[in-house]
Amino acid sequence: MAARIALDAMGGDDAPLQTVLGAADAAAAGLDVVLVGDRDRLDPILDQHDVGVPVVHAPEAVEMGEDPAAAIRLKKQASVTVAARMVAAGDADGMVSAGSTGAALAAAAIVVGRIPGVSRPAIAAIVPAGIPTVVLDVGANLDVRPVHLAQFGVMGSVLAQVYLDRSRPAVGLLNIGEESGKGRVLEKDAHALLEAAPIAFVGNVEGRDLGRGTVDVLVTDGFTGNVLLKSIEGIARLVGRMVVESLAEAAEADQAVAEATTAVMPHLMALRHRIDPDAFGGAHLIGTKGTVVIAHGSSSRFAIANAIRLAAEGAERGLVGKIEAGLGG
Repeated sequence: MAARIALDAMGGDDAPLQTVLGAADAAAAGLDVVLVGDRDRLDPILDQHDVGVPVVHAPEAVEMGEDPAAAIRLKKQASVTVAARMVAAGDADGMVSAGSTGAALAAAAIVVGRIPGVSRPAIAAIVPAGIPTVVLDVGANLDVRPVHLAQFGVMGSVLAQVYLDRSRPAVGLLNIGEESGKGRVLEKDAHALLEAAPIAFVGNVEGRDLGRGTVDVLVTDGFTGNVLLKSIEGIARLVGRMVVESLAEAAEADQAVAEATTAVMPHLMALRHRIDPDAFGGAHLIGTKGTVVIAHGSSSRFAIANAIRLAAEGAERGLVGKIEAGLGG
């Protein structure tokens, strides 16, 4: 049976319009999704666009400027809180939110709960550039201890097995050099713990190794990982725009170039889609008792639909149970 995903319909820069449309696209693709949000705002959009997705009423929302943990405790009827309660109660198999990352983290930790033994859940993104690679943490934990990075390595290894079909994923620790003595005290101590973990740890790797197949999983703290991820996204967009602009300028001056550009443009668009972060839709928050996907705040309907798909795949493939087994092993 298909996994049921609760979507925080009020979360996101362009919510609830884009969340409703994304849910409609997901439902049209055969996914089981439930909108969680304020009916007074959702119903007119549902009627206008003839969307038949069920709604669970949640009249409150956590705003971006609010303290996440306090808001989760005080706003019992906030959309992200209600979605998390549905997962905790078994009324949904997973949840997606494009709202405040802090609120989604707090709801997952407080309401859904952590897997036994997990100190810090982490946000794990699948970076599609080159050979797809799991990168974690990309924003949940700005300050970590070596033991946290070791747990990230184990959880990321399981995620790579589930999503990238790697039987024994190679795990690397992001550092400023390959030698084991490189880095801060954090990386040096984490290196020793990762060597002792039940994973295929290959040692330190550098940022330039991302996407080259050197590792399947790249482990780092949430501050560094977030900067790395957003830098990749920004550079990919910049390079893509520069290529298109250069071809357009050359095509104006040379008919042969114009004809060649017309022929090659579909291939460039396919490449652009391949490295588009919206194609994955979001990133798993791993280490919690339920399947949780955090999407970009600027998510379009396309990204929302893909985030729902990502969550459904995680639930149907037993990601949480496999992570729990991996940590116990």
